[in-house]
Amino acid sequence: MKLVQLLIIICCAVSSTFSQDTTLHHSLADTTVGFSKTGRFTLPEVMVRTNFNYEKLLQQIKEDTTFYKAFRNLRVLGYSAYNDIQMKDKTGNTIASLYSKITQNYVNGCRTMDVLEEKTTGDFYNKKHQYNYLTPELYAALFFTKGTVCGENNIVKGHEFSTSAKSGIDKHKEQLKMLFFNPGKKIAGIPFIGNKLDLYDEKAHKLYDYRLDIQEYHHQLCYVFTITPKEDLTASQRDDVVVDEMVTWFNTNTLEVQGRRYILSYKAGVYDFDVSMEVEMTHYKNLLVPAILRYKGNWDVIFKKRERAVFTATLFDFK
Repeated sequence: MKLVQLLIIICCAVSSTFSQDTTLHHSLADTTVGFSKTGRFTLPEVMVRTNFNYEKLLQQIKEDTTFYKAFRNLRVLGYSAYNDIQMKDKTGNTIASLYSKITQNYVNGCRTMDVLEEKTTGDFYNKKHQYNYLTPELYAALFFTKGTVCGENNIVKGHEFSTSAKSGIDKHKEQLKMLFFNPGKKIAGIPFIGNKLDLYDEKAHKLYDYRLDIQEYHHQLCYVFTITPKEDLTASQRDDVVVDEMVTWFNTNTLEVQGRRYILSYKAGVYDFDVSMEVEMTHYKNLLVPAILRYKGNWDVIFKKRERAVFTATLFDFK
């Protein structure tokens, strides 16, 4: 363990009840972090006293690929999963649902999926066994394997999401992947909010506060990076806020993402949404993989029925 990490652990253990937070108002325009004068970071006192190199850490956080890598690892593994999807009405009652247990098989570079158990209620499927709702269709695009898929890998470098040459549901699926795997980065092609999703440009620094801390997360010491809107925003500035909260836990030794929670909401003339997502990670041998995914969402798009959904995916028995 690095010396500075050891010092942080010791200081946190003996003086956590006396620690105070320090808010830094540095001009970071000329550093590798790339934040402007308006960028504001709140650090625990222990980080300041140990001369912790927070600028380098923030840059690594900004460029993180471990979160996306964990999901790409699912392309080269077998595993089992429980899927629980519930569609709700405006009073919170379940109007359609799916509960299933699936197993993904990975043999000779190819993956397939077996449905071991499935129960549905309401109009979850239509007569052709197609999804009646867009939320589970997008869910299936992320987590279900259809047929036999071969020749994939878990390499992240050089793999970029793009909506070019895509339209309709395929474009929405790609945008969902971008939002899910790269939260905090702008997404082209989403009307009114594509650029507002970028949490790292100069405009965002006028809207959000950034906090770096240290916490224990599932028995693992982690750096915690939290982004929340500033409390003193004007009405017009609030209209530019899409991310109500994003919290990410990073392993202090490896800087791998151990967990992430984010809440997004926005109202425009043609659509509105209010969604929260949470992901908890685990390890299979030396590979980081998602263990639990939780989602709760309420959204409406013009020409579509409003959808209110809750889902949980639990992954286990990796091999």
